[in-house]
Amino acid sequence: MYNRILLPTDMSAGVDRAIEHAIDAAQRYGAELHVLYVVDAEAYSSYPGDEYVHEFEGLESALEQAGRDAVAAIVDHADEAGVKTESVICHGVPHEEILAYSEEADVGLTIVGSKNRSGEYRRLLGSVAERIVRMAEHPVTVVKTPIEK
Repeated sequence: MYNRILLPTDMSAGVDRAIEHAIDAAQRYGAELHVLYVVDAEAYSSYPGDEYVHEFEGLESALEQAGRDAVAAIVDHADEAGVKTESVICHGVPHEEILAYSEEADVGLTIVGSKNRSGEYRRLLGSVAERIVRMAEHPVTVVKTPIEK
């Protein structure tokens, strides 16, 4: 049914359960698992920097390295389960890059993690997962993780 499954990660606790779901789905369908991390351009472009680091180089590099580490850990876990993977790191606005990649790579299913937060929190800040669900042209599974109060 699905040849390619996309698992975007932001390294948050909300992704942990989604990892297991994505690996399980890839095993069931014999699908390739694409693991994507988006270096959030809005995070480092708003950073004022400091006198010892040229513009955004320090923060951008740190975010990119953290993303590489997170993707590598997921890929290692998938490899142990016998799932073929594709690793991707890109820069931009997370939901836009995730949607663009899913179209470009002809992804059949996207599995996103989401922290189960209050309605007021969501109204104030929104959610990358919600944007993906609303805007994607293919199936999206949201795996919720409760957040301790």
